[in-house]
Amino acid sequence: MKTLAYTYWQDGDDWLGYLDEFPDYHTQGKTLDDLKAHLADLYQDLTSGEIPCVRRHAKLELA
Repeated sequence: MKTLAYTYWQDGDDWLGYLDEFPDYHTQGKTLDDLKAHLADLYQDLTSGEIPCVRRHAKLELA
C-alpha cells in the first residue's frame, strides 16, 4: 500500500483537496471519505499518463 500526502479543507458542504505532489490538480467530495476516493482516482489518472504534461511538486536536496 502506498501512502500519499494531501491537503484538504471544507468549504460549506463540500470537501476540497489536492495531492501534495500534484498541487495544480484539485478535486472535491461531498464527505471526507468521498474526497479521499476522488484523490485516489486523481492519482491514478495523473500517474497513468492519461493526463499530458503533468506538473509535480518535489524537494531537491543540496549538499
